[in-house]
Amino acid sequence: MIDKNNVIQIVEEWLADKDYFLVQVTVSSNARIVVEIDHAEGVWIEDCVALSRYVESKLDRDEQDFELEVGSAGIGQPFLVKEQFLNNVGKEVELMTVAGLKKQGVLTAMEDNQLTITTIEKVKEEGQKRPKAKEVAYTYPLDELKWTKAVIKFK
Repeated sequence: MIDKNNVIQIVEEWLADKDYFLVQVTVSSNARIVVEIDHAEGVWIEDCVALSRYVESKLDRDEQDFELEVGSAGIGQPFLVKEQFLNNVGKEVELMTVAGLKKQGVLTAMEDNQLTITTIEKVKEEGQKRPKAKEVAYTYPLDELKWTKAVIKFK
């Protein structure tokens, strides 16, 4: 069986002098290796090909045959690593808490394993007859979140 930690080490060697970061490596029981990388400005296919060739050059097909897939973290998929949160500060996200609460807003901060999103909500202030739209910030520790993902909008 192909050792996942070995694959991670190989990928991190290739990533060492680049602005890419590793999101996830999975190795299935039938020797299918999936490597997901990401970058603040997106992932280029040429870099996926280069990483794929690098990983293949470090693994021995004579020892064990394998299938290798290298790509970017999927659009609309939950964030898995801190860098994904940091790359989405200032952008709209949706999250689900462990308790089942769903929120959508702009990711305004990511610090100390907690994130802050800002939403626009109608709030009735004391002494006012009608509620007014107001920015409201919510902070959540990452361990209280089931998932967080970018909101995709088509124009």
